[in-house]
Amino acid sequence: MSSPPSAAARSDATVPALPGARRAVWLRQLHQWHWISSALCLTAMLLFSVTGFTLNHASQIEAKPQVTRLKAALPPALQAQLADFAAAHADAKLPLPAGLADWAERTFPAEVRGKRAEWSEDDAYVALPRPGGDAWLRIGADGKAEYERTDRGWISWLNDMHKGRNAGAVWGWFIDIFAGACLVFCITGFLIMKYHAANRPSTWPVIGFGILLPVVLALLFVH
Repeated sequence: MSSPPSAAARSDATVPALPGARRAVWLRQLHQWHWISSALCLTAMLLFSVTGFTLNHASQIEAKPQVTRLKAALPPALQAQLADFAAAHADAKLPLPAGLADWAERTFPAEVRGKRAEWSEDDAYVALPRPGGDAWLRIGADGKAEYERTDRGWISWLNDMHKGRNAGAVWGWFIDIFAGACLVFCITGFLIMKYHAANRPSTWPVIGFGILLPVVLALLFVH
């Protein structure tokens, strides 16, 4: 038969957690969130830092666009289908019919299935913007098809990925998640510095300088 707990043990059980113990628990938790968010942000932060520099000096970084132009003629059956569809849907913005889309993707290096085309009585025009370049496809009711693609190089591609320009929904979600991870990284870093500020007198002056510097520069030099 076990003996009842001693008075000292009962007393220890009722003592609340010491402030220092709670502080240690919070610091461990903050450090865990901080390193996890930094690990998630590492590659993307490097990418966005480099492209921030290239975007800031875009006019000084020369890129010679490479333009590819291709032409083809529609088979007679598809030409008749396009002419009928164009006459019935002038001024509409609708994807190419399945048969026309299949032919276009077999004939040109373009993915047009599901992309909206601008229709007139004379033709269908599909804009195909993409990161680092541009492209378009025009198919006329007379059966003539033209495709043009412009490639502005990998630096332009990285710059457009930085801005999420024409990069698609999945990349847009990634940027949102990355932004959230950066917020966690910054907030946990600030709280960790706050806990250590008593032993590091320069903490608050440095934080204050980091806050004031961009504000002062914007007020004085950005008009």
